[in-house]
This record gives sequence, C-alpha cells and structure tokens, in this order.
Amino acid sequence: MKRVLIVDDSITVRALFESIINESPDYELAGSLENAKAAPLFCLSNKVDLIIMDVYTKNRENGLEAADEIKKKFPDIKIIIATSLPEASFQDKARKAGCESFWYKELGDIDLRSIMDRTVNGESVYPEGTPPVDIGIAKSVDFTPTEMEVLRKLCDGKINKVIAEELFMSENTVKFHINNMLAKAGYSNKYQLAIDAVEQKLIVPGF
Repeated sequence: MKRVLIVDDSITVRALFESIINESPDYELAGSLENAKAAPLFCLSNKVDLIIMDVYTKNRENGLEAADEIKKKFPDIKIIIATSLPEASFQDKARKAGCESFWYKELGDIDLRSIMDRTVNGESVYPEGTPPVDIGIAKSVDFTPTEMEVLRKLCDGKINKVIAEELFMSENTVKFHINNMLAKAGYSNKYQLAIDAVEQKLIVPGF
C-alpha cells in the first residue's frame, strides 16, 4: 500500500483528495498539509511514497521549490504537481525539479486516480501543453516563446532597458516583441497587456 501526502491550501481540495485515497485499497493517507514549506520536514519523519502538491500554497509558499528540495533528499518519493493555474512556466519548472507528473485540477482530461496509478507504476504523466487563456483578442498560445520571456519580465515590472539586458537583446528587439504582442492582443499599451496576463494567471509574478 502506497502512502500519500497531500499538500494544498484549499480545505475543499484536500478533502476531495483524501476521499480518493481513503476509498482506494492501494493507497493510504500519510498526511495532509496546507503549506508546501512543511512538506520536506514531514518527509523526514514519516514514510511517504507519493506526494500530490499544489504550486501556490498557504502564505505563498512555492510547491515547486518544496518539490525540488524533496527530490534532492528523497529521490524515490514520487511527486504529482496539481494546480488550477495555467501559468506558462509551471510544467517546465516541475520537470526541472524532477516531479514525475503534472495535473490540472479543473482542466485535466485524465482523472487523478489514473495519474496516481500511472505515476507509482513508473510513468511520467504530463499534459501536452498549457491550457490556453484569452489575452485580449488573442490566445496565450499565439505568443512565441521569446514573446513570453519578454512578457514575463514585463509582468515583473521591469522597463525595456532592463528586459533587454536580462534577455541579452537590444531595446529595439524588446520593443519589437512587445509591439507584436500588442497587435495580437488588440491592446494599445504594454501595461494593459501585463495586467491581463497576470489577471488571467498566465503569468504569476514571483513564481
């Protein structure tokens, strides 16, 4: 029987995940936490085989950072990142942290139990892409990877000069990418673009 740790700041979500575990003969609940920062410490003193962890937990604690710490100390513990946010970078960060699987709570076309079974049996299960969101008249998938890098810096409140320095490009190139995104989204200024990207959770600053 596999012991499962749940890490999510939503009482409702934790209760749902707990019921899935409790109803299964293959799993038992090792623990249920609301803060990702507590997860590595929990693993030190408890047997855990599988973790289902949200990205954005109580007190803004980052589940991806906690997952990275856990995988370095306990590489045999398998981790499923479960989120409702369509943030464009989360899947890449989860892969880099060594998380075996990734699941969108509301949008996943595979149920959680199936993800759990496949993950503990050695599979790595990731969606084909990030769920698209509307940014003005555009879809988030309409933006190129480079445009997304520029947009992320813009959402962090950085000016064009700083964006150019950090992405090793000229200011004119930064302006070119911003103007392309404005044209796609139908917006007249970059601040409106950045605000929409943050409100739609395409980009979560600080994560």
